[in-house]
Amino acid sequence: MKKILTILTAAILLQPLKAQTFNFNECELSREKTTFRLLAPPDAKGVKVRIYKDGTGGDPIRTLKMKYNGGLWTATVPHTKRFSLKGKYYTFDMMGDPINWHESPGIFAKAVGVNGRRAAIIDLRDTDPFGWDHDQRPPLASPADLVIYEMHHRDFSIARNATAPAGEGTTRYPGKFMALTERWATEHLKALGINAVHILPSFDFASIDESSNRPQYNWGYDPLNYNVPEGSYSTDAYDPATRIREMKMMILALHQAGIRVILDVVYNHTFNIEGSNFQLTWPDYYYRRTADGQYSNGSGCGNETASEQAIMREYMVESVKYWATEYHIDGFRFDLMGIHDIETMNTIRRALDEIDPTIFVYGEGWSAGTCAYPAEKLGTKANIPQMPRIAAFSDELRDGLRGPFDDDKKGAFLAGLPGEEESIKYGIAGGIQHPQVDMSRVNYTKTAWATEPTQMIAYVSCHDDMCLTDRLRTSMPGITPAELIKLDLLAQTAVLTSQGVPFLLSGEELLRDKKGVHNSFESPDSINHLDWGNAARYPQALAYYQRLIHLRKAHPAFRLGDAAKVREALEFLPTQPCLVAYRLKAHAGGDEWGNIIVVLNGNNEERSVAIPNGKYTIVCRDGAIDEQGLGTIKGTTVNVPARSALILHD
Repeated sequence: MKKILTILTAAILLQPLKAQTFNFNECELSREKTTFRLLAPPDAKGVKVRIYKDGTGGDPIRTLKMKYNGGLWTATVPHTKRFSLKGKYYTFDMMGDPINWHESPGIFAKAVGVNGRRAAIIDLRDTDPFGWDHDQRPPLASPADLVIYEMHHRDFSIARNATAPAGEGTTRYPGKFMALTERWATEHLKALGINAVHILPSFDFASIDESSNRPQYNWGYDPLNYNVPEGSYSTDAYDPATRIREMKMMILALHQAGIRVILDVVYNHTFNIEGSNFQLTWPDYYYRRTADGQYSNGSGCGNETASEQAIMREYMVESVKYWATEYHIDGFRFDLMGIHDIETMNTIRRALDEIDPTIFVYGEGWSAGTCAYPAEKLGTKANIPQMPRIAAFSDELRDGLRGPFDDDKKGAFLAGLPGEEESIKYGIAGGIQHPQVDMSRVNYTKTAWATEPTQMIAYVSCHDDMCLTDRLRTSMPGITPAELIKLDLLAQTAVLTSQGVPFLLSGEELLRDKKGVHNSFESPDSINHLDWGNAARYPQALAYYQRLIHLRKAHPAFRLGDAAKVREALEFLPTQPCLVAYRLKAHAGGDEWGNIIVVLNGNNEERSVAIPNGKYTIVCRDGAIDEQGLGTIKGTTVNVPARSALILHD
């Protein structure tokens, strides 16, 4: 009953606050003073600020009582020539109980000490690397031009020194932000051709002990401080400025290489409830509850946040704005976006437009369980039409190619099993309504949910599932290495020639495997690391990825970015079991090629396909790509080798 009353009291108190912008600048440092602010319940027994010399250990050197004024609890400490709080640490204690302290760094700390339990008082300008003032986002005409590469910092570089062939560059910073500032890293990404790196959660998360040097691993979907870089990815987790400076240096290096940076954000849940900064600041306000008073668990992690609450909505808006301005982040991927309400997502989109309309926003259009909020108001795939210029992942294309998420052993198109042709056609069209796609035969949706192709993320694998090679081995026991490579390349051809926004898991270009682990969120480095030696072992695979990405970027017909243009230019040819073919007509999108024909053959045998009569240049055939031509063909039929793609043009 007490908890329910707390919720009702908080809701009543917030009614007059809904129209205002909330101040989340919890610690403001100037030469003259330091001002503390906290958005906490007006009826709290008392709120204190505790000042510490260090980021961990020791007693407070000063304790301040905060006063409630104008919707905020505030306290100010004047500076003198001999005294300043710069370099000190602080916590808030909403309970004001010296015997049973309930301290937190607040909900919007911008710098923290080791393990993120105390906020730090620093001047953020001291964290700007050389050249930061002149940093610019790489240009982007349309989201359709993106080729996204999803990366975990530790995966990417932790085994570089052990697996890279001699002479190909080693790293001084295995598993750190700084690895991506090194030439070997940026040169690999540029040679691959991707133009956006999606970094898995890089904010301060709770599962890693930053004070320990022992190997530790986690994806980071367990938020602690949403607006501070993770300390384990820095070279010095004890120094609050180091993690900030090094993340900025990483972003600067990627921008200079022409690569945008997308941040994976996890506002839908916290690591836990009892120890979360939300709960320690305003108990029970930030979380949804079910009708019987239990914490709702749409995240599958024990709690779900309440984005519809006025302060939580504004918090999310201000947080993404902060990352976009202070860190120059170019896009946001929302974990379990289906937990957030539509109004919040649209508010975020509008706020980012005011900063830079090219900032890309996408997310998982589902939740991990039932949410304590009406489904029709949530940011799910079905509601994407209500969220202009926000994209979602297409599990229709993903599972149509490789098989269902919930059954690793079941295959689909790539395994030569018919029945998913319309699902793949739906993905090729970019998730929009197309007159030649029979939606009644699409696997997970019967109504097209994307209004524009740039609202659909095309992919076949990502971090939270088997990687592509493992899935092929599991669903096709006995598959040979040669067959695996052919099917891997076929799958990515479907992704990178679709009209959606293509998305690759890092290391797929190296035929990465994770030893068959489906959910490797806390598996050791031996499971998750990239083996850089695979570049030399499978050069044909890496070359195919590079040339396929270049093909997409060089030919606007594959990235029209407009639903009307797609419906006008994209014509599907007669479908066969485990075979999808289509034509992009009449110099689509201003392409130099007149008509482009793409055939995806998932069968374990050659297939003959009827095509419009003409003379064609073959640019992709049987695992090889050459835009200058692999040969020519005339007539009305073409033979497509087993388990491969064929691309030709007139």
